[in-house]
Amino acid sequence: MFSTFRGGYGMGKRFFLCNFAFVMTMFIAHSGVAFAESPRLVIIDDDGFALAQWMVLKAPDVKVLGVATVTGGVWQKEATVRALRGLEIANRTDVPVVGGATYPLLNSEKLTDRWESLYGHLTWRGAWMRRWVEPTSQPLRPYHGPDIVPNLPNGPPHIKASPEQAANFMIRMVHQYPGQVSIIETGPMTNLALAQRLDPDFAGLAKELVYMGGSLAPHRKLTSESSQQFEREFVNSPRREFNIRFDPEAASIVMRAPWKKIVMVPVDPSTETEMSPALLQRLTATNTPIAHQLGGRKAAFPLWDEIAVAVWLDPSLIKSSINLYVDVNTQFSAGYGDILSWNAGYQPDLDEQREEVVLSVDVPRMEALLVQLVGSP
Repeated sequence: MFSTFRGGYGMGKRFFLCNFAFVMTMFIAHSGVAFAESPRLVIIDDDGFALAQWMVLKAPDVKVLGVATVTGGVWQKEATVRALRGLEIANRTDVPVVGGATYPLLNSEKLTDRWESLYGHLTWRGAWMRRWVEPTSQPLRPYHGPDIVPNLPNGPPHIKASPEQAANFMIRMVHQYPGQVSIIETGPMTNLALAQRLDPDFAGLAKELVYMGGSLAPHRKLTSESSQQFEREFVNSPRREFNIRFDPEAASIVMRAPWKKIVMVPVDPSTETEMSPALLQRLTATNTPIAHQLGGRKAAFPLWDEIAVAVWLDPSLIKSSINLYVDVNTQFSAGYGDILSWNAGYQPDLDEQREEVVLSVDVPRMEALLVQLVGSP
């Protein structure tokens, strides 16, 4: 408003303001005074709702624009109900839940049955899982169709999901906040592929994609019995991982999209992590509503999704990583859904994107972050 002043007084006023601004800038630069940045904007896309999603919701300086759901470990409708109830428990009913894809783009339960008849049984089939191939202590939810939502152990939600489709919601958010929205993907990539096909500008308008999925060459790192059980998922098929294998065509579309930044969290770093009884006890001892929900959780699972969230919240947790060009085998063959990767210059150059692939993380610091977030008010 000072531009309306005339004469010497106006000139003096502008001179004073310019010098004042310069002095304050220099003071801040040399005094170490820190001001909070604007909240980091994020969308969570997932096939369930558990500790990883609660971590994002409780993180400081983070604004969760929404939780999108997709079929993977459970059907989309069940994942949506679980997300709604999870938000209620976290007292974050301000965050919308947006239902997404019920089925993969091309893959199906019948095609999976056919694949297994030709190439052998999969360890995990997610929503299509009827029985374990071998004896295991891992629990298995009852098999059911896409429209059945089992009763939740913590009761049904009282809030409703948004009527908007997940792909449309994500497109709308990246246009509303261009260059600011991070997407954390911890399930199959069907919603992301649909968004990219609907709007070719989608990936380029996002800030980054961080996803848990894929596998390179994981090796068992722990000595517990549970780690031995999970080793069966990659010991004979090191490039196969469920999130990617459930909808390989979607993953390939997403990995060829022009994201500004992609961070891949494959199975590899998870082999040195575990929801051990000791860690579970530390989490439940925080005595928060979320901690109470973890009390019934079975120990021993690797921290797959939690790693993806943790390295997004604090990239310094990454101990080692490598830049690779990544795609997915979409040929209906023995390698269907397996990860393909190349060093720079060796990729086929069919729009594969460079990704930062996380190989290892600082596990003690990551566990401390989990406990801190679960225990925060």
